Amino acid sequence: MSKADLSKQPAQVAAMFDQVSTHYDRTNNVLSMGNAALWRVATTKAVGPRAGETILDVAAGTGTSSASLAKNGATVVAADFSEGMIEVGRRRQADNPFVRFVQADATQLPFDDDEFDAVTISFGLRNIVDPKKALAEFYRVTKPGGRVVICEFSQPPASIVRTGYSAYLRFGMPVLAKLASSNPAAYEYLMDSIEAWPSQPVLADWLREAGFEHVAYRNLTAGIVALHRGYKPRDAGGARAAEVAAPATAAVDEKPAAEKPAAGKPAAEKPAEKSAAGKPAAVKPATEKPATTKAATTKPAPAKAKPTTAKAATAKPTTAKATPAKAKPTTAKPAPAKPTKPATAKPATAKPTTTKPASSDRATGTTGASASGVPPEGE
Repeated sequence: MSKADLSKQPAQVAAMFDQVSTHYDRTNNVLSMGNAALWRVATTKAVGPRAGETILDVAAGTGTSSASLAKNGATVVAADFSEGMIEVGRRRQADNPFVRFVQADATQLPFDDDEFDAVTISFGLRNIVDPKKALAEFYRVTKPGGRVVICEFSQPPASIVRTGYSAYLRFGMPVLAKLASSNPAAYEYLMDSIEAWPSQPVLADWLREAGFEHVAYRNLTAGIVALHRGYKPRDAGGARAAEVAAPATAAVDEKPAAEKPAAGKPAAEKPAEKSAAGKPAAVKPATEKPATTKAATTKPAPAKAKPTTAKAATAKPTTAKATPAKAKPTTAKPAPAKPTKPATAKPATAKPTTTKPASSDRATGTTGASASGVPPEGE
């Protein structure tokens, strides 16, 4: 009798399954207490085979799962590295034109890239010496937009179920294996491989690492078995390529956002320069300080005095440039000192109709004309 160990050497595992191939399905039904058929139905529904599709069933064994997948008219390639399993399967599925058997190693699948609409494996991934390499092969042979479905023994999340299941594996299953199997020692390996198999979230991470997206899983029979499913990206770039492209796209999106504030600052400074050159300064309150309602409402005179002080600054370019650069025209000392007194006294006594007071007001930076509601000349 042959028994594999957790090193999972392909020759040992193949020889072990060769010896149990004849009564393999019967033993599975006994050891699973009838749940094997329910798990197969759930796996078939998860794959969702459609007529005309080509599906790869890895570790297909005798083809029982492959026949279930082919019921709706899909073409199923049943792959297994156990020659004994394939021989039994070919005899049992000889009349099924939709199932074709191929001897293959899951880590080196003899198929072209993007060949299958779906790839599935039931209770075989944990028997592969390098499961991550097998997942990479699944990804390679799956068509863009295709799916992978894995049905495998897992770790029950509830501690009470996990404890009871562990007791069954250690004490109950060996007794049943002696009654139902021609190689009871082989099922000692089954117990060891189940207990050493990682949890559901770990297998989900392996699928993402292989490149599959939209990875999800659901527990069957309280988590004793779990169904995992993932999809190959439609652009065939893989999940990792999408992650690399995502930061580049984000960077492109961020650049305009960074340039807008930068463009906004010069836009606020340009009206100040234009007003200093003698162009209409009415744009400045709208662009530079729309939110400074205090200066606009309480002291409207200094608001219009800014362009007038810029005119006075034409004689002194050094002071005119310093004021826009610091962006503090409202805090200039001449503005609060002179506008208050002329705003109350001079507009009442001055002659606004004559051109000389208007020109003298603009030259000195007073706010008499703006306080009266009449814009100075040239504005």
